[in-house]
Amino acid sequence: MISYVTLGVSDFAAAKTFYGALLGELGAKKLLDMDRITFFGKSMAQPMLAVCVPFNKEPANPGNGNMVSIAPGSKEAVDKLYHKAIELGASCDGAPGQRIPNQFYGAYVRDADGNKLCFCHFG
Repeated sequence: MISYVTLGVSDFAAAKTFYGALLGELGAKKLLDMDRITFFGKSMAQPMLAVCVPFNKEPANPGNGNMVSIAPGSKEAVDKLYHKAIELGASCDGAPGQRIPNQFYGAYVRDADGNKLCFCHFG
């Protein structure tokens, strides 16, 4: 159902480095790289994440309540992505842990622009 999610960023080069390294852990790569937007994913036929300089040239800012959730496939992979994001400069917004017993395991970070990411595993 989802084609892609876009996150506005203020430092385009730094965001491409951050998301390239982070999503590379899942086998994603740059699929389309243009002057103000870059799409990361495994293929153009699967959901992608894009970072961009806002089209209206206004400052980038995160939305209140907006979040991108990434499912890497296991609790261990959630932990790995969380630690990779922190290593790349993200800030903690909720350390890895079981949020709903036997149903939802998650970890939360914010990128340099304050965009909220969740790494999660259902089960």
